[in-house]
Amino acid sequence: MASPTGGVKPIPIEGRLARERERLMGMTEAERQWRMKWLKDQELAPNEPRVVPEIRKELMNPIRRLYRLPLDTAFRALEPVMGERRAQIARYATGKVLITLFGAYALTYYFKYNANDWTRRGGWRVLTSSKSVLPGDSRFPKEPDRVLPSDYASRGFKNSPI
Repeated sequence: MASPTGGVKPIPIEGRLARERERLMGMTEAERQWRMKWLKDQELAPNEPRVVPEIRKELMNPIRRLYRLPLDTAFRALEPVMGERRAQIARYATGKVLITLFGAYALTYYFKYNANDWTRRGGWRVLTSSKSVLPGDSRFPKEPDRVLPSDYASRGFKNSPI
C-alpha cells in the first residue's frame, strides 16, 4: 500500500504553535498572522469530504461488493430517514449481527446433524464425565454405567433402533 506522504517523512507545519502553552507564552505579530491563516486553511469546503464512487471499486474486490450489496441497498434507502452517520452505524451493526447469527446457526446445525456415532467416522465426538456421587448423597453408592465390555466405546450402537 502506498504511503500517505509518498515516502517522504512528514513534518508538522504548526511548528511551536501546536501546543497551547507555547501560544500563551506570547506570539509575534507574524506568528499571529501565520496561525490565523493556518486555522483558516483547516476549514473544509462546502463540498468536502468528497465522495468518489470509483474508490469503492478500487478498494473492494467484486466478491466483497457482491455480499455487501443487499445491506448497502437497504441502508442507502434508509439514509434519508436515519441520517448518513446513523445509517452507517446501523449497517455495520446489522452486518455483524447477521454474520454472528449465521455462524451460530451453522454451528448448531453441524453439531446436531453431524454427531460422531457408530454410523460414521467423522463429526464431533462429545464426551461427558459422569456426575460424582459422594457419601451422604441419596444415590450413594452409585452403580457403574458400564458393566459389560461391550458397553465401552459403543458410540450409540447399543441404543440404535435398528
